[in-house]
Amino acid sequence: MRKLLNILYVTTPEAYLSKDGQNVVVSVKQEEVFRIPAINIEGIVTFGYMGASPGVMKLCSDNGISLTFLSSHGRFISRVQGATKGNVLLRKKQYFLSDDDSWSLHVAQIMIGGKIQNYRNILKRYMRDYGENEDISRVVRVLEQAKRDALNTPDKSSLMGYEGLASNAYFEVFSVLILNQKTDFPFLGRNRRPPKDAVNAMLSFAYTLIANDVAAALETVGLDPYVGFLHTLRPGRTSLALDLMEELRAYLGDRFVLSLINKRQITGKDFLSQGDNGIVMTEKGKKTFITAWQARKRETIIHPYLNEKIEIGLLPYVQAMLLARYIRQDIDDYPVFLIK
Repeated sequence: MRKLLNILYVTTPEAYLSKDGQNVVVSVKQEEVFRIPAINIEGIVTFGYMGASPGVMKLCSDNGISLTFLSSHGRFISRVQGATKGNVLLRKKQYFLSDDDSWSLHVAQIMIGGKIQNYRNILKRYMRDYGENEDISRVVRVLEQAKRDALNTPDKSSLMGYEGLASNAYFEVFSVLILNQKTDFPFLGRNRRPPKDAVNAMLSFAYTLIANDVAAALETVGLDPYVGFLHTLRPGRTSLALDLMEELRAYLGDRFVLSLINKRQITGKDFLSQGDNGIVMTEKGKKTFITAWQARKRETIIHPYLNEKIEIGLLPYVQAMLLARYIRQDIDDYPVFLIK
């Protein structure tokens, strides 16, 4: 099993990345503030615009380290990667199957069905812990029907319709899952670009981190993250990463954000309003979020398909590996990840 290494998150907007021997060096205003051996990290995510030297880019390429640039608000800018070293036969099969409407629809149905099931399981768990809730019970029924419809739909357009219906219903009652700090964290539904409240700001931030981890995992197992089976192919869009992360959003993203709020690890003081530009996390808020994110990734679970103990941070890699096995026909179907 792959070893989970650190991802270096650089949150200071004025930070510049450079190379010194086999070390990644972080400098602010031309003064070194941090360094780490390249062998100890598997990825770098930097928030800001100062950039990175060609030397550190080559160091990352030589060591298989992904280098991702996000805006100071957490929006994706670009991702730098070295020469493609994936299995050419696997990628050739992936490209062939991406043009097979029937095969692509089947995989897309499994992933969206898994996403809806995970929504349902989060709500069912709430009722197990805190008792019946009429609104949540109603949404659970909606999700159960949406999943059945999604798994039996004849085309991707209808599939996305059922996905949208399920997501809207789920986020209608998401605020019920916020048990503490309700005044500081109001939630009236999902919104983005820009997020209009602190909860949406954290959800969008988490989804960006998940998408980056999934794209890196797909590269690692030899798949092309830009050629997917559900999301439309566009230049620069990691369509397969967006496909695969659908089943992981609720477990890795939603539950994490709820935990931060309900455990009071993050507070309303960690956010700033920027008027029409929405709500953003402060520098302190980002550091709190990322520190907890890294700690969460090192927690372990028993993977439901492999029946092995893995670190949560390896979940994108495991699902990418299983998808590659299905594409190669080593297994009979793709085992979507489901929350218990």
